[in-house]
Amino acid sequence: MFTVLIIAVFVLGYLSIALEGVTRINKAAVALLMCVVCWGLYAIGHYAPSSEVLNESVLRNLGETGTTLFFLMGAMAVVEIVDRYQGFSFVQKLLRSKSKKALLWKIGFMTFLLSAVLDNLTTSIVMVMIMRKLVAERTDRLWLASIIVIAANAGGAFSPIGDVTTIMLWNGGMITGGGVISHVIVPSLMAFLVPMAIVHTRLKGELVSLDTQQAQDEEEEYTITAFQRDVVFILGVGGLCSVPVFHSLTGLPPFVGILSVFGLLWFITEIMYFRKDPQEESPMRVTRLLPKIDLATIFFFLGILMTVAVLAEVGVLADLGNWLQHTIGNSYLVTGIIGVVSSIVDNVPLVACAMKMYPICQTGADFCVDGQFWQLLSFCAGTGGSMLIIGSAAGVVVMGLEKISFGWYLKRITPIAFAGYLCGILSYWLLHSVL
Repeated sequence: MFTVLIIAVFVLGYLSIALEGVTRINKAAVALLMCVVCWGLYAIGHYAPSSEVLNESVLRNLGETGTTLFFLMGAMAVVEIVDRYQGFSFVQKLLRSKSKKALLWKIGFMTFLLSAVLDNLTTSIVMVMIMRKLVAERTDRLWLASIIVIAANAGGAFSPIGDVTTIMLWNGGMITGGGVISHVIVPSLMAFLVPMAIVHTRLKGELVSLDTQQAQDEEEEYTITAFQRDVVFILGVGGLCSVPVFHSLTGLPPFVGILSVFGLLWFITEIMYFRKDPQEESPMRVTRLLPKIDLATIFFFLGILMTVAVLAEVGVLADLGNWLQHTIGNSYLVTGIIGVVSSIVDNVPLVACAMKMYPICQTGADFCVDGQFWQLLSFCAGTGGSMLIIGSAAGVVVMGLEKISFGWYLKRITPIAFAGYLCGILSYWLLHSVL
């Protein structure tokens, strides 16, 4: 009875999240309420009035969720600091081009690489902002913005720190940094290069030059020296790249590494202003930048992940995993379906469900650390969202920034994104099952 109610609340909550554009209710609020109601039903139906075992269950799941949340908060803080100190300004200079096709490839590869180091959401925002300063025609911007979404999702899929889902799998011990990079990078490249090649044939001519004053509109609210910018960029981006190495050398959870990068960056920026007038320089201090972190996204992930934990506690996910395994029994089909579904609903709960469904090494070699299932899941959940503009966080953000309509993307981008998705799965099969 209570298990059915928990499932019903989850379904209704998820529908509300998917229809956020219609209901105008922030998905973070829905996720938190869904989490509280599901845990309340679980407590009443299974443990009331005893609370000792219940509290142990809540704390255990909160600990697992917290590793992902702290990693995200640390990474978002580091990126915010680097961006505020104009660390990404050099990217704009590298991308300048007169040819539409040349700019397409520059933006695509830059987005792909940056997304693997940062995260696909932040990379998409940075690249769209840069693109706006380089491209005047709206039609060209729509095509380039769509490629940014595809490239950002593909770049995040092969990196342990490039997407929330890969972070979850990495924190959960399903994949290793070296394993996912070496085995998923080729499929990710295919998912990105195939759409790029198709769009390449549709862009012709040279770019319309922006007004010089507009192109150089980089109003610096506060004076930042080149030395400060370079130090912050090297420590921030270099630190993010070193997190997998830190994890491999120490064995500590990845969030410890990201917090160490954040702490070091905070310490260094405080030293920069040690002898400066606090009133004049205070807006650039980390304490003034922290409120810019998207806490709504953090609370959304908290609500979703803790709700999925309830479904795992009542055994729903284990039963679903057994059913999929016995009914389909093919990792390519299961993960392929998950990827397609992730274009309609958020990939975070889908991956969280899969992680709870299949215990590591208890259901076959495909489910061991760096097993075929987890690598395919990393790729499919990461790139599947590119098939619809609302299928990924990067897509939703770009949709808002460039006012891309759902219909325009569905008609022009969905087919080519799906083609890249299928080519990526095929390349993984060729590399691991044939060659």
